[in-house]
Amino acid sequence: MAIEDISTFQPHSAISISSVHSELYRDVKVSDTSQLTRRISHVEESKEENEQLPVYRLYKRRFAGLVGFILLGLVTGMPWAWFGPISTDAARAFHISIDQVNWLGNIISCVYLPVSLLVPVFCARFGIRRCAEVGVVTLFISGWVRYAGTITTLSSESAYTLLILGQFLSAISQPIFQVLGPKYSERWFDLKGRTTATMVIAVANPVGGAIGQLLSPLVGTAKQSILVLAITSTVVAPALFLIQSEPKSPPTYAGSKAPQSLYSLLCAMVGKVSPGDPAYMTPHERLDFTINTLLFGVLVGAANALSILSAQYFEPEGYSDAISGLFGATLLLSGVIAGVFTAPLFDRVLTHHLGITLKILVPIAAGAWLSLIWAVKPNNTGGLFAIMAIIGICSLIMLPVGLELGAEVTRNADGSAAILWCAGNAFGIIFIVAEGALRASATASPPYNMHAAFVLHGVIVMVVGASVVFVRAKQARREMDERMANRHVEAVPMDTLGTASSGQSIRSIEKEESGSIQGKGNLIPLPDKRDDVRVEEIGIITRPRS
Repeated sequence: MAIEDISTFQPHSAISISSVHSELYRDVKVSDTSQLTRRISHVEESKEENEQLPVYRLYKRRFAGLVGFILLGLVTGMPWAWFGPISTDAARAFHISIDQVNWLGNIISCVYLPVSLLVPVFCARFGIRRCAEVGVVTLFISGWVRYAGTITTLSSESAYTLLILGQFLSAISQPIFQVLGPKYSERWFDLKGRTTATMVIAVANPVGGAIGQLLSPLVGTAKQSILVLAITSTVVAPALFLIQSEPKSPPTYAGSKAPQSLYSLLCAMVGKVSPGDPAYMTPHERLDFTINTLLFGVLVGAANALSILSAQYFEPEGYSDAISGLFGATLLLSGVIAGVFTAPLFDRVLTHHLGITLKILVPIAAGAWLSLIWAVKPNNTGGLFAIMAIIGICSLIMLPVGLELGAEVTRNADGSAAILWCAGNAFGIIFIVAEGALRASATASPPYNMHAAFVLHGVIVMVVGASVVFVRAKQARREMDERMANRHVEAVPMDTLGTASSGQSIRSIEKEESGSIQGKGNLIPLPDKRDDVRVEEIGIITRPRS
């Protein structure tokens, strides 16, 4: 049977594609067109929508930016833990108290809170690269301002002021390379590498803290160690040129979306967003993100407290500065090794098991923190190293898992990361201040022991960790990316239109740059882009000839 004629084509008007003109396509036949039924889904194609669909693509330069984030994350992580192992030496060198030395770490956490929440706002307006430039400038200045405080002619008050100012500037650079990590991985990496990229960026900062803990007591006096930190901050600055804001073509559907604001996420968290809004979160997603924020905050805060107070934790029990630094370094480096091996598994094998991972690892980490109440005692070096390794392995694996889960349930990578890291530093301040107040007196046995601090530490982690049982952890962002990666426009295969067999399969079509729709071996010219086109998908039901 010949194909029905279509009405005269009117430029710049809506078209209903229900048949193909026989004069244009003489070799195309359709059997029994009386049985043609329409499976119509009207799609209004504007001028922008009529252009070629986004092509998901990966660029090798993504690894250069990843290296830049790692190097800068390492160095920005050093200052907040630098004075922990040398707190006693620094107090003597600058004629200040131990509590004042503690505030060299606390000031970073305090400034971190507002800065981390401002990073998504600044990034949405100026991009990842501009944020990185601000981070590198403040990192460079902080190193030399801190070193200026070592001038011998300065009074102790003036020297301490410069140390605090240098730490303040460090607190501006540090959150930039932490908060933007999930955003960079979303913009540059696909589903097979996104979690791994988030992991290596996330652990770079605590690894920097571990390196700082190892170096600060080994490179000489307290003032000499500050010079080493300034030189390191200068040498790493050129890594900035490795970082670019975004690729020409996105790697995934999530990577192609315009960034959402932090304000929209906060509104979604309190239920002030309508279901049709891209920022909308279901009640269970809001619960998941709340629990994830508490877990992330407590575990990161606990590790931060250990880094800052390491010497005060272990020295009263007879451990040296070097051993105290090694305890903290063991926690962080063991976790890094575990993260390197496990992050690719979350990209390729355990792709939908973030929630199960949390439910397994959180109780183990909480139990290890609680065990420090009894484990911190003289002559228990081996046991403490084992506990530090367990805490590190569980906590560092959960670090990228928590960041990725935050992005999954919110669909807002940098906004969720800002809230998570802000919570981590807020809990760090709480732990450090509270545990400093719980330090035993000089008449205790042993003097200045931190046993009460370990009790508070362990109980808080255990109580908050118990909430993990309520986590559902639906990975909405990944599901959408997978759906869009497999999405196709359906059409009738051109090479089977002339047959009389039933059960014709429906094939996908691709929109070519030449302005045509590609079937299997045939091309159908598309209308001019100026036309408002209504495309109707045609389902074919044919009957075999008798």
